[in-house]
Amino acid sequence: MQENRVSRWYFGGVSSSAAACVTHPLDLIKVHLQTQQEVRMRMIGMTLNVVRREGFLALYSGLTASLCRQMTYSLSRFAIYETVRDKMKRKNKGPMPFHQKVLLGAFGGFTGGFIGTPTDLVNVRMQNDVKMAAEFRRNTHELLTTTLACYDQSKELVLATGYLTDNIFTHFLASVFAGGSATILCQPLDVVKTRLMNSEVQYVSVSHCLTETAKLGPNAFYKGLVPAAIRLIPHTVLTFIFLEQLKQHFGEMVIT
Repeated sequence: MQENRVSRWYFGGVSSSAAACVTHPLDLIKVHLQTQQEVRMRMIGMTLNVVRREGFLALYSGLTASLCRQMTYSLSRFAIYETVRDKMKRKNKGPMPFHQKVLLGAFGGFTGGFIGTPTDLVNVRMQNDVKMAAEFRRNTHELLTTTLACYDQSKELVLATGYLTDNIFTHFLASVFAGGSATILCQPLDVVKTRLMNSEVQYVSVSHCLTETAKLGPNAFYKGLVPAAIRLIPHTVLTFIFLEQLKQHFGEMVIT
């Protein structure tokens, strides 16, 4: 008999929110770069432009919507994934196969996306408002994921080597791999999503947005890749490190 701690259903939302407070400025710059019709500015230039025009606090525009997104989308997907995974692990006396983790992560991501899309839309529009003239701002203050599966599988593979234990360095390595994989795989979809959410009448459908973006060349689908990686990888690392710490110190005790 062995005692282990497992995550409580809300730990994912809390850890994602804490990470978002640190990485939000990078997310804002990523949105600005992705919504350029032509590449006029790079990451540093866009950052300086935002600070020069609106001040340093403008880098945190949309933070409230970002936190709402984490407490809807991220909380839902983590709650679904971790709850089902832990139950299946206890039932099968071992970890789930990778393909089942991917399917479970996709289901959790789809469900979380359905719940969190309204706050994601508000987040993108609030972030993009700071580069618009004041009279045209929306002022919306009123209102398929692979990361989890990749993290779990990476952590299991690292621990299986026998060289490392279940400690913060292992969590760091696994989360860096998960964040890098998610950035490369999801960037084209993220660009299309951002353009659709920021559009008034420019795009009439997802296929139309894809077609118009493709006209700008293949690189258009990876616009903002560097800031996306700089934002997503630290966000993923911080999220899983916070999650593991919450689990180790405040998780539910189970006997296996």
